[in-house]
This record gives sequence, structure tokens and C-alpha cells, in this order.
Amino acid sequence: MKRPLLFLDVDGPLHPYAAQPERRPEGYITLRVPRNAALVDEGSLSSRRRPLRVWLDPVHGRALLGLGYDLCWATTWMAEANHWIAPALGLPELPYVDFGDALFRERPDGVHWKTALLVEHADGRPFAWVDDEQTAPDRAYVDAHHRGPSTVGSQEPISALSSARSSTSKSRTAHQKAASRSGSWQSTTNSVSRPATYAAPPAGTRATPA
Repeated sequence: MKRPLLFLDVDGPLHPYAAQPERRPEGYITLRVPRNAALVDEGSLSSRRRPLRVWLDPVHGRALLGLGYDLCWATTWMAEANHWIAPALGLPELPYVDFGDALFRERPDGVHWKTALLVEHADGRPFAWVDDEQTAPDRAYVDAHHRGPSTVGSQEPISALSSARSSTSKSRTAHQKAASRSGSWQSTTNSVSRPATYAAPPAGTRATPA
């Protein structure tokens, strides 16, 4: 029996692009991605042509793999998510939804431009969808058109990611306190234990540990 799908957005759920630019969240790394390598919504991100700054937390990759879903990219990055995002998170190459001509095309009924294609892609298979742009019309559309169980806008997958980050932070703090008591404390704030499958971005780009 197939596991349920987890449709996964990048910008928002995994990459906190709206956070204060001078305050990278603890534990995150920074990727500098050429803007022509990712299709981004220029209405929500800077339209300046400097490289796109992407913050990612490798802990989230391990948490996602443990959720019990079959992961599928549902992001404007599409195939590029496997080139840039997956290696930094320690994820394998994942299937993705090709939005084609529907990309960024607004609908008059208020349903997000992703929604119909995700329902089509699921084809009756149970799914959860993690995104930061869902609204009530999306829930209504899925209820009306999807044949199987679905979870739109649930905080369960996001809560799992937050719990993973919280556990890692507590572990780091406990390590620092123990090392301090033994007189051998060294700051670990600027180090990240990356998964073994982590692959550095291509030449000419930069991945900076938080």
C-alpha cells in the first residue's frame, strides 16, 4: 500500500525568506543561488538581480524523511529543488509537480494556482500539502475535487520540523554547558552537522553554515 504524499513548498515552510535579513535563524545554512536557477515570485522576493539568498536547516531533511510520507516538491523551484535544496537538506532526489503554464497564473475564484494541479497529481491518493499561501478556497476546492483523504493547511508536518529544530537546539545547549563545566568549552554556534549525503552547491555558489 502506498504511503500518503507530502506536497512540499520551499519558500516559507523550509526557507524563511520573510525573516529579517540580518538575523539568520540558528542552525540554518545559507545558499547563494543565481536567480536564473530558480523561478521565484518577484512579488514576494527582491527583484534585484543579485544571487538569491536561501536559508535552509539540514535538520529539517532528517525530520521530513521520518514523517511517514512520500515526499514530492510542490514549489516554483520544480526540478531545481533537486539540484539546490535537496542536497543541502540531505534529501534524495524527489519527484516534483511540473506547473507548466499554470505557474503564477492567478485564478478568478481565489483558488491558488497550485491547487488544481496538486489534486490532479495526487489522483485520489491521500496527501498533505505544506505551503504558506493556502486559503479557504483551496480547502474547498480539494474537498470538492479530490477523491481521497487530504490535509491542507495542517500544522502537523511543520510542527514536526519545529520539534526537530527544538531538540537539536536543546542538545547543542546541553553540550555547551557540559563542556563549560569541564573547562573545555568551544562555541558550536557556527557549526552544522550536515548529513552524510550533503553535496556542496556547484562552483561559483556559496553555502555558509550558520
